[in-house]
Amino acid sequence: MKKLLFLLLLPFLSSAQLKIAKLKYGGGGDWYANKTALPNLIKFFNQNLKGNIYPEEDIVEVGDRKIFQYPYIYMTGHGNVVFTPREAENLRNYLLSGGFLHIDDNYGMNEFIRREMKKVFPEYNFVELPFNHPIYHQKYSFPNGIPKIHEHDNKPPQGLAILHEGKVVCFFSYETDLGNGWEDKSVHNDPEEVRQEALKMGANILQFAFSSY
Repeated sequence: MKKLLFLLLLPFLSSAQLKIAKLKYGGGGDWYANKTALPNLIKFFNQNLKGNIYPEEDIVEVGDRKIFQYPYIYMTGHGNVVFTPREAENLRNYLLSGGFLHIDDNYGMNEFIRREMKKVFPEYNFVELPFNHPIYHQKYSFPNGIPKIHEHDNKPPQGLAILHEGKVVCFFSYETDLGNGWEDKSVHNDPEEVRQEALKMGANILQFAFSSY
């Protein structure tokens, strides 16, 4: 399948504002979690990386053809995730066409994500990206890989990925909870330096997603 012309959507090639979206999925998990996260990340990205992203995220369902309108899709939650066969096929086509899925474990998603992404890419497994990978060295440098934002199970944070022909099509931020760090400070009362680390890593992910295809 030919890649979608996502480059046409990029701010430096179009005067129209780029839009990103949050993924709505089935299974009962709270796909809608972290309501202030993406608006805050968008604001940070626009201010610090001279971006032109629309200030509010859209919502798109896994099986909706509208998913192809977005170069970056964000997925989060705490619990169960279920993709129907048609949804898995739609998501696969989106990712093979140049789309980028960022799955951000808000705690409790790991087993469900691994199961459901096997429906999308039965031929691939998640692999941990090395610390010298470009996603950690965009506008901001993270020589030790993805930062730890919130403690869950006393495990190290991991940046996991599904690679297709050597390219990252899905990035899974695990045991870090970046989205909590993007939220309004009043939500979790994180120290400002922790919030800044989360926002900088999020900005790197966006920049990587926009420039890698």
